[in-house]
Amino acid sequence: MLKLSKRLQTIADLVAPGTRVADIGSDHALLPTYLVQTGRSPSAIAGELNAGPLAAAKKQVKEAGLEAKIDVRQGDGLDVLQAGEADAVTIAGMGGCLMAAILSRGAAAGKLDGVRELVLQPNVGEELVRSWLLDEGWLLTAEEIVEEDGRWYEVLRAVRSSDADALNGKLYDTSFLPSGIGQERGRRLLLRMGPLLLRRGEPLLGAKWAHELEKMEYICRQLSLSETPEAKEKEAGLRRDMDEIKEVLACLPMDKRSCS
Repeated sequence: MLKLSKRLQTIADLVAPGTRVADIGSDHALLPTYLVQTGRSPSAIAGELNAGPLAAAKKQVKEAGLEAKIDVRQGDGLDVLQAGEADAVTIAGMGGCLMAAILSRGAAAGKLDGVRELVLQPNVGEELVRSWLLDEGWLLTAEEIVEEDGRWYEVLRAVRSSDADALNGKLYDTSFLPSGIGQERGRRLLLRMGPLLLRRGEPLLGAKWAHELEKMEYICRQLSLSETPEAKEKEAGLRRDMDEIKEVLACLPMDKRSCS
């Protein structure tokens, strides 16, 4: 039985049992191989654009004896998928901007017709993926965070729902955040940090953002060395962002502290 990394295992665990999966940017096809091996998915499509990873994916599937159940295809993003071929789409290991672009282009071409579930793991730019899901009427149902080899990854699961607009309205309600942040900034923070992660007070979220705040502090110190108005303005903006993030983290349920 194939053993997955913590990151890929987290993704696999969020795929609903019994779903036909299309894994986009599948690399070595580890995820679809595991899903079919374990019986979580009856069949899968492994899509890969580049020749090297495509060959590796085909080798993996052949060695697992799953060529009849996993179709390895070469193509750009969701181009490998036809409408109705998959119940779920997984995309992992790329930036949020690229991921949102792949989803937009695929949706416009009808590639997501019949797809009921998306499991997405952006390496950066998680807020761009959440914004896409929100704008396109997908309901965010799960968010997980995992640390692996010194890096932090967020995994998002979204589904189609006839009540998506109403449920998303509740999900992105900012009333549980510190009142001084305001609705507009609060909405941006929810998109950036994850509404479900924040609401449940995910402990790893604090660790991830402590690391991010260190990076932001370093940038601020570098900007402070410049006397240009642009640098000063950018530093001030970053400082405001940092203060808001710290204020939100201080109010996580796990901290048992007051948000007033």
